[in-house]
Amino acid sequence: MSHENSTLLPAVRSFLSAPKQLLIGGEWVDAKDGRTFDTVNPSTEEVLVQVAHASAVDVDRAVVAARTAFEAGSPWSKMTPRNRSHLLWRIGDLIDAHAEEFAQLEALDNGKRVEAARDGDVAISAELFRYFAGWATKMEGTSIPMSVPGREFHAYTRREPVGVVAGIVPWNFPLLMACFKIVPAITAGNTVILKPAEQTPLTALRLGELLLEAGVPAGVVNILPGFGDTGAALVDHHGVDKVAFTGSTEVGKKIAAAASGNLKKVSLELGGKAPNIIFNDADIEAAIAGAVLGGYFNEGQCCVNGSRLYVQRGVFDQVVEGVAAAARAIKVGDGFDPASHMGPLVSKEQHEKVLGYIRGAVAEGAVLNAGSADAVGDRGFFVAPTLITSVNEQMAVQTDEIFGPVVTAIPFDTEDEVVAAANNTVYGLAAGVWSQNIGTAHRVGARLRAGTVWLNTWHADDVTLPRGGFKQSGWGRELGSFGLDDYTELKTVIAELR
Repeated sequence: MSHENSTLLPAVRSFLSAPKQLLIGGEWVDAKDGRTFDTVNPSTEEVLVQVAHASAVDVDRAVVAARTAFEAGSPWSKMTPRNRSHLLWRIGDLIDAHAEEFAQLEALDNGKRVEAARDGDVAISAELFRYFAGWATKMEGTSIPMSVPGREFHAYTRREPVGVVAGIVPWNFPLLMACFKIVPAITAGNTVILKPAEQTPLTALRLGELLLEAGVPAGVVNILPGFGDTGAALVDHHGVDKVAFTGSTEVGKKIAAAASGNLKKVSLELGGKAPNIIFNDADIEAAIAGAVLGGYFNEGQCCVNGSRLYVQRGVFDQVVEGVAAAARAIKVGDGFDPASHMGPLVSKEQHEKVLGYIRGAVAEGAVLNAGSADAVGDRGFFVAPTLITSVNEQMAVQTDEIFGPVVTAIPFDTEDEVVAAANNTVYGLAAGVWSQNIGTAHRVGARLRAGTVWLNTWHADDVTLPRGGFKQSGWGRELGSFGLDDYTELKTVIAELR
């Protein structure tokens, strides 16, 4: 477990110097059965540190702690909305104060570039706490007139927390996804049990330390690293009132089925296979840059990436040449190397999966305009940004969510043709349209079945905007004012006035 990188902060070295534990009830504890697992640097394949592996027994301990913290009379239940707001803001400031530390941990554990982690994931995580701090004092109800002859009533609604929330997050944006679950949940007054992805638990555990430092009461946020067995125990537990999950559609379906045991509330942000449509009249230079960003952002490990590129025939060759040239210019390397533009994939399993899709497409007659079916380098999980043409709508590379730096490009002729092709998927998370004709852009955007549609841009985002999907891309919405809906129960109160 060597950490030879000379640029590591002393705080990062210190954090990695001892095995990591579970956070339950405000205390750092070992797993009850003593199990641990290794978390690995995907750039070097070296073990970073051992992490406690939570079992069903540990899940039960965490549920008890979270329930105790939630119940009436606890310090958390008695905290005023204003004080909860101040607490959220304080956490955001602490994240900013430790931004470089979080960025280095993310680069070590996930592989992404330090700069991208610091300026993207970490900065947005801090902003999430500050944005939702404003909502803590605005969980308002409404007064509703009643019409009962001869009697007078006062009727109103209250927004109340759901209870104990289980947050299960993926490995592509480890810190940010943890905050997506924790922040709206505690804004509304819930308590949380977070299960980070087994590939990337470190920034969630460091966040746990900061939450305690900020003054979050014991048991309000519990953190349980582990594998699928840990997540399954959380979903099955009848003491959990809600599950918030981000990940694959396949796992999301299993969670929805398992949650029926006690009919716990479920919100799901699932897979995507976003179509990116470029018309002949688009600003081609901007569209090419957008296709590159949309296709290869975050090493291609992003559910809203534009992995299906549809280009009108008049500019197809020009766009393919431009995207291919840009892809070939992307330098793949360690996230700590300032010269790198793209880091590795997160794990050996993901590396083999992505290369398998590329090799399968080539075997079916597809053409690689950029990239390779071979690994990059002799260690680490690197894949070259890849652009594939001569594909059809039935190929796995075109239908499946690959979650790597792989983009397919198909020409089209008419608007109706491309809309039908774009919507011919079980997913509906994101989509995009490029056209300088405002009518075309908005008309086609309205016809696309997706939770987010970008017009003449890609990956433009803000914490104020709701995120979520149509079809098998999920249930519910996260962020913005809508992001609180799934973390509250609506109570109707009726009082007769005598």
